[in-house]
Amino acid sequence: MNPPPNSVTVAAATPYEVRVEPALDLAAAVSETLTPGVAAVLTDSTVGPLHARTVVAGLEAAGWRVADEITVPAGEASKSLKVYENVVRGMARAGVPRGGTLFALGGGVVGDLGGFVASSYMRGIDLVQLPTSLLAMVDSSVGGKVGLDLPEGKNLVGAFLQPRLVAADLDWLATLPPRQISCGLAEVVKMGLLAGGGFYADLENLLGAARDGEAEALRALIVHSVRYKASVVERDERESGERAVLNYGHTIAHGLEAAAGYDLLLLPHGEAVAAGMLAAARLSRDKLGCDLLEAHEHLLRAAGLPPKGPAVDTGAVLAAMGRDKKRKPSDREGEYPFVLLKGAGEPVRDVPVTAAEARLAIEAVLEP
Repeated sequence: MNPPPNSVTVAAATPYEVRVEPALDLAAAVSETLTPGVAAVLTDSTVGPLHARTVVAGLEAAGWRVADEITVPAGEASKSLKVYENVVRGMARAGVPRGGTLFALGGGVVGDLGGFVASSYMRGIDLVQLPTSLLAMVDSSVGGKVGLDLPEGKNLVGAFLQPRLVAADLDWLATLPPRQISCGLAEVVKMGLLAGGGFYADLENLLGAARDGEAEALRALIVHSVRYKASVVERDERESGERAVLNYGHTIAHGLEAAAGYDLLLLPHGEAVAAGMLAAARLSRDKLGCDLLEAHEHLLRAAGLPPKGPAVDTGAVLAAMGRDKKRKPSDREGEYPFVLLKGAGEPVRDVPVTAAEARLAIEAVLEP
């Protein structure tokens, strides 16, 4: 297989490029898209010490004035209203203007938080996503969904803001522990199952090498994932229909995360998605006659993901699913709308699943 190109253009209402390459020249990539101006860099307490100094130096060398470098605590708890308030007030004190640009340097939490800050500060400033985790590179940095969590559930406060640029330096992945690489590969498997075709076929050949940190395998799978997600976002930028298929595995995953108290040591997002996809595969078999359960298990095992989630309370999972923001007023009480598969590359959205059916699927993917 020939190596894929290093970039994907997302043809949203405001098109933008996703750059994926090793030893990325950030200053050059940014300068090709934006005129240098005033910037703020948002990062977290894990990523900042590793990469912030290099990023700030690169931006300043390209003519940017970095008015503020903001570091938030690492972890899901930073996607909160309180942390959001601290960030925007800090930017206001630093004098970041309406014409400024926010560079979000980190994983999915920093990208989501930074995106919501950029969407609302001064009624909207430019955003550049600098994803440092595999999960953020393949999914959360692309597509423009940004937001915060509430105690009542994940991503219940949010907006749509497409970035001006996504710049992913593959060298940043070398700092990640193996568990985080595997968690990112969960989203890769999801995209491949949804896309079908050559992407699905390449999963078999590339997952093992990507798990071991092989740069070409990682680049190929990241670009495959971004290209597929971009194709969906282009057709449904604001999730009014087709884009919902990207939630495959996530209905139960978000319920599991809530039931686990959003404890990333107990249940990181990628492992929750893996369990959610296994549950969705069982439902796809039982409701649509599509038996891809063994294929799911094989691919997730190759990605280094556990076959079972932790023994959380099933009732708590169902309760959290009932509060999911994707539910619509037309959804019947006691039923949940699922994305399921008729086959690889054939997702079906809004399949009604009863509470009893969901409970059995959840229990099948939890440790006893």
